[in-house]
Amino acid sequence: MIEAAEYELTRDAAGVADSSARGKLRVTGADAAEFLQGQVTNDVEALEPGTGCYSALLNHKGKVRTDMRVLRGEDWIWLDTEPGFQQLLESMVATYGIGRDVRAEDVSDAYAILSLVGPAARATVDPAPPEDEHSFVEGEHGLYVATDAGVDVICPAESAQAVREALGLEELSTEVAECLRIESGRPRFGVDFDSDTIPQEAGLNERAVSFDKGCYVGQETVARLHYKGRPNRHLRGLRLSGEAQPGAELRLGDRTVGALGSVAVSPVHGPIGLAIVRREAEPGDVLEVGDSGTTAELVELPF
Repeated sequence: MIEAAEYELTRDAAGVADSSARGKLRVTGADAAEFLQGQVTNDVEALEPGTGCYSALLNHKGKVRTDMRVLRGEDWIWLDTEPGFQQLLESMVATYGIGRDVRAEDVSDAYAILSLVGPAARATVDPAPPEDEHSFVEGEHGLYVATDAGVDVICPAESAQAVREALGLEELSTEVAECLRIESGRPRFGVDFDSDTIPQEAGLNERAVSFDKGCYVGQETVARLHYKGRPNRHLRGLRLSGEAQPGAELRLGDRTVGALGSVAVSPVHGPIGLAIVRREAEPGDVLEVGDSGTTAELVELPF
């Protein structure tokens, strides 16, 4: 159950959530940007030091293997992923970077990520990062990275508790952080979409895909669908009539059109969720959720 006072912090002030479980990789070498340019969906080479982007690694059929945040420093590139998926990226560099000046180091245990969430987040750090999402600056406690919800502080893991105390913010639960993500309509890999998903189906094209850069793994499928096709599935929000469990089957009439992904009980919107559903299920349609008797109205995102 989300505490109303905790939720209100993210609306009126700021709190801090621990995102340190994310996988973290530091990529170095003269060929690092050029190498990643040919592997991931977004334009890494176009990034200036102090900027970043959201991106994905695909298979040759254009389906997502993992997603990631990319930050570019003067002589390094930082990647962070859902927990454990940094190993996939490390393996990708080791396998396909042979003969190139590119190296990847798993630094997951060495660094913490503290997510400052709320309108007062930027005022909590000095200097504040530029407002563009994924832009960052170096400050007293580490890197300060602009996010859609506030600021992420990337700091040495051994200093994380001291940084929390210095920031002076109240702790936010995972439930509140997830509720805010769902409200904003941002899907999570491994929960709302998986390795059977093409980026456009999960609503990722605008944030994660460059259609101006050169070739990358899976590019042909992504470009063909974007310019000439119609995706079979779309990311939608769901207003739920009651409790429901992630993974529950979603039915429109007698046809299964998807499975429920993330769920939360929002203090503002009530029970809500995200799901990728077949295109015949459109906003305004009401779906049956499993055998629970719960229904779900499809809505456009964000809530």
